[in-house]
Amino acid sequence: MKILAVNAGSSTLKFKAFEMPEEKILVSGTFDRIGISGGHYTIKINGEKIEKEMDLKDHTVAFEALMNELLELHVVEDFSEISGVGHRVVQGADHYDKSVVITNDVLKDIASLSNLAPLHNPAAVKGIEAAQAIIPNATHIAVFDTSFHQTMPKENYLYALPMEWYHKYQVRRYGAHGTSHKYVSEFMAKKLGRDDLKLIICHIGSGASISAIKNGKCLNTSMGFTPNAGLIMGTRCGDIDATILLYIMQRTGLTPEELNTILNKQSGVLALSEEFSDMRDIYDHVKLGEEKSKLAQDMFVKRIVDYIAQYYFELEGCDGIVFTAGVGENGALERRRILEKLSFLGVKVDSSVNESIAGYHDIHEGCITTNDSTIKAYVVPTDEEVMIARDTYQNI
Repeated sequence: MKILAVNAGSSTLKFKAFEMPEEKILVSGTFDRIGISGGHYTIKINGEKIEKEMDLKDHTVAFEALMNELLELHVVEDFSEISGVGHRVVQGADHYDKSVVITNDVLKDIASLSNLAPLHNPAAVKGIEAAQAIIPNATHIAVFDTSFHQTMPKENYLYALPMEWYHKYQVRRYGAHGTSHKYVSEFMAKKLGRDDLKLIICHIGSGASISAIKNGKCLNTSMGFTPNAGLIMGTRCGDIDATILLYIMQRTGLTPEELNTILNKQSGVLALSEEFSDMRDIYDHVKLGEEKSKLAQDMFVKRIVDYIAQYYFELEGCDGIVFTAGVGENGALERRRILEKLSFLGVKVDSSVNESIAGYHDIHEGCITTNDSTIKAYVVPTDEEVMIARDTYQNI
């Protein structure tokens, strides 16, 4: 059965086609600069990389180009061969605790929640509508980033704010990266042969979040009402005193829109280093003795350790700390520094194994702590697209 996993961003459309249930990747790619000048796309198939320039007026044009490429590359001979299309949707609020078949009502819900994810939900709607128009006979599934976190108890998802804000305006903790956290949780359950695990999953990339997982369900997560909560990220500030925002608006006259741009695109590691948002650049300049980069790295690591420690006590113990996503999978230095700060819990890093696991090495996954470490730590490459494909397959 052929399944297409689609991730539509505001100006991008990423995809992977799978043969299910084997989970064999048939083709993958990205359409970039949709709706703006300089449109282009990249497709990978059988070890070959195809790149083309194309005016991508909107998501419909991009999806049409994608489907034509699938025909020309003989991934399918007819669109009817695609049984299901899984669509990543960032925000499902508390309406959805699992992936669902997309009906007209579901599509309206996704659109109505755009105020909670203004960059992502409108793009998802466009992607869904484009796909439904071209492959109307396929089953279309919405896979929500927020659904995995819906198992959090009230004391973890509510804020100490007027309850009217929750009931009337849906102000609560939603979390994000749920598809990634779910994939890693299921991977670890299979790897360790247990469903009763207590895990702390660290999805650390340009965007970053940590989740406390108990028995395969999310107990708590660091991102909040929006993804700009919790950890210090590439360009996001993470947790701050909310009154700072009122103070700065009063002193500078910044509008809410301008302030939002600063919080999401000009803060985090970028603000601390005053130059770099990528931890690879930070690392290079720390080696050169650059103090601002060292401060950014120190604060980045400290905030992660703070959350791991919090979740360790909230879970009343831990069977594994798991690193995933860009920095989590490739940042041996960051992983080592984080785990060394947890030595008071009996965590012991296996430095040689830790150094050997990265995307640019042959080893991508494994345990990076010693045999006598009281808590094991692992590196697991995430795979959100295969998670989308699995949920789609299971819902057909």
